[in-house]
Amino acid sequence: MGVRGVEGMKRSDQRRGEQQRGGTPRGERADAGVDVAECQRRIGYEFRDPSLLVAAFTHASGAQHRLASNERLEFLGDSILGFIVCETLYHLFPDSLEGDLTRIKSVVVSRETCGRITERLQLIDFLIVGKGLALNRPVPASVLSDLFESLVAAMYLDGGLGPVRELVARMLEPEIVKVASGEQGLNHKSLLQQLSQRDYGVTPTYEVVEEAGPDHSKSFHVSAQIGQRRYPPAWGRNKKEAEQRAACNALSALQVEAGAEGPVGG
Repeated sequence: MGVRGVEGMKRSDQRRGEQQRGGTPRGERADAGVDVAECQRRIGYEFRDPSLLVAAFTHASGAQHRLASNERLEFLGDSILGFIVCETLYHLFPDSLEGDLTRIKSVVVSRETCGRITERLQLIDFLIVGKGLALNRPVPASVLSDLFESLVAAMYLDGGLGPVRELVARMLEPEIVKVASGEQGLNHKSLLQQLSQRDYGVTPTYEVVEEAGPDHSKSFHVSAQIGQRRYPPAWGRNKKEAEQRAACNALSALQVEAGAEGPVGG
């Protein structure tokens, strides 16, 4: 089903969820062990219907019945997350082919990446589980991944695509940059330009800071600059290659600033 069709089902799904859960007035504490206020602070979004948030954190082992668990939300969140990541990749990489975009997407929406985001936000603190799944031992990667996808669905049902896009931009774009910078043939200059224009309202510039070698075989040391910020320069066998590598260095720095794990590229 397309996104528009899912959008149309949102209100009816919310009504069914309220009937199954008994409903929760807006603004009230809706937890069954979940610190709603702290959880919302970590994800950067305040729910209008906190019971959706609690449902997202309810593992099947801790639910009264399967329909009260986060399994349905995980099913919906998987598709929503995939759509928004595809949309993001489409706009960030206007010169990339389908195969390149597919490879990036497969990593960004993988179980490992979603689980890593769950750990980074420390969402495991709010997971509701039964006796068979104790939280004092390593939680399976599938549970961590499903938790993030369930949260995506809960945010969508509560506030639409806008809040989910913001979450993806904040938590997954650094992952996109990391994966993209490791993909041969991807246009780092294009990606840097997209991010720079969106986040800073300016186009990156490139400056040759040094040249080396004879005229027939020169190498160039080029630095990328966004506004007044200059990033580490990179060598290339020609200006085009040096600019691509300089853009990769700038993306590395931006990723580190965003709090992602380690620098991108080489």
